[in-house]
Amino acid sequence: MSTLKKASVPLYMLATVLAGMLSPMQSAVNGQLGAFLGDGNACAVISFASGLVVMFFIIISRQQTRQQFASIPRLIKSRKIAWWNWFAGLCGAMVVFSEGASASVLGVATFQTALISALILSGLLCDRFGIGVKEKKYFTAQRLLGALLAIIATIFVVSPQWQSPHVLILAILPFLAGLLAGWQPAGNSAVGEATGSMLVSITWNFIVGFSVLTIALIIRIALGHVSLTLPDQWWMYLGGPLGLMSIGLMALLVRGIGLLLLGVASTAGQLLGSVLIDLAIPALGNTVYFVTIIGTLCALAGAIVTALPSKNERQAAA
Repeated sequence: MSTLKKASVPLYMLATVLAGMLSPMQSAVNGQLGAFLGDGNACAVISFASGLVVMFFIIISRQQTRQQFASIPRLIKSRKIAWWNWFAGLCGAMVVFSEGASASVLGVATFQTALISALILSGLLCDRFGIGVKEKKYFTAQRLLGALLAIIATIFVVSPQWQSPHVLILAILPFLAGLLAGWQPAGNSAVGEATGSMLVSITWNFIVGFSVLTIALIIRIALGHVSLTLPDQWWMYLGGPLGLMSIGLMALLVRGIGLLLLGVASTAGQLLGSVLIDLAIPALGNTVYFVTIIGTLCALAGAIVTALPSKNERQAAA
């Protein structure tokens, strides 16, 4: 590695930490939107719609991406990739739905820690059973330690709510979303390779999530279970664009520091940003307990331990 590139790594790391903070910002926005609407499903539809509008203009602005997007029906019919890859957007739908339904009650720090802890566990299982990876990665003491830290982190952040069963039930939502989201990158990557564009893959991801959530919302409105009053605050519509900014920045930054450092730095940004948002914006009504901070640090430690290469992997790379 050149001296110039080595010198730039800390800057890339700092930029990645800052980019990671966009995720808890999205959770905070969607959480407040969900609280205003009183419905996580409606919140998720609005968030996906705002992101989809942005992606629509990006796709139609270039002839190449228009052609790549138009190839999707042919690719689905030809079964070039496994059918389940086309439904990876359902995982994103679950994450956004859980934000709207629970983030304002749990607090951004608790929500993000539960989500990230589940992502660590999901990543370990996906690696072990070869889901979305070229070769399986078997359990090691290091990986099991990372999983244990993730479980401990979740227990810590939800512990202040032991006396509130309804809050604990809400905490299940981001945890389930994190477990499901483990295979989403694999599906998005497969669609990106098939179409020749990650921009098209991201757009398709939004279309799938938006379609399923909208169908569910329409049915619930028809049954009289939901009545909507849209908010006047413009910032409540920024959930989708914030998610897109995070995805775009990560795609750029990974070229400077690689996947390992990107994962650790972005996780640090997500967790740090979560705590800062809850502390800095009292109007959200979220309390940051001491055990919340301990849980946050445990989740970060779990992410670092899990991401570091094992002894065998280091020897293989040497």
